[in-house]
Amino acid sequence: MRNHLATVVTGVFAAVLTGLWPYFVDFAPILNFVFIMAVPITWFLVFTCWISQKSADYMHKYAPSHAQTEKKSLSSTQTYQTIQTTSGNQVSLSEIKQVQNELSTELSTLKESVKLKDSEIERLNQEIANLQTLVQIESLKTELANLKMLASKRK
Repeated sequence: MRNHLATVVTGVFAAVLTGLWPYFVDFAPILNFVFIMAVPITWFLVFTCWISQKSADYMHKYAPSHAQTEKKSLSSTQTYQTIQTTSGNQVSLSEIKQVQNELSTELSTLKESVKLKDSEIERLNQEIANLQTLVQIESLKTELANLKMLASKRK
């Protein structure tokens, strides 16, 4: 049936409705109306299911199968790979790995220098704080000396 289960089930339901319709025509007028609505709708659903499955089958017919894509990926990893750059040069996989390793070492060196610079900045901030404290202490000493001088002048 190749994935036409929805079409078959809907088709069987539509056929049963179509087959039962003549038996219920004289039973009640409302049932006649229900059958007039239900039978064409179910056959339309059968047609829609059939067309959508045909479309899906057509699309998958030209798509590569899972086995083909897996085979391609295995063969591409086993062979010597080259990549064409935008300037037209070809770069091999080993050259890419070598450049990647060089960049990794350079990155780790930069991280270390940033850590050293961060510690230097922290040390300089601490010195600035100490200098501000010393300036405040000297300012207080000067004020104290000025107050002592004023006090001695008043005596």
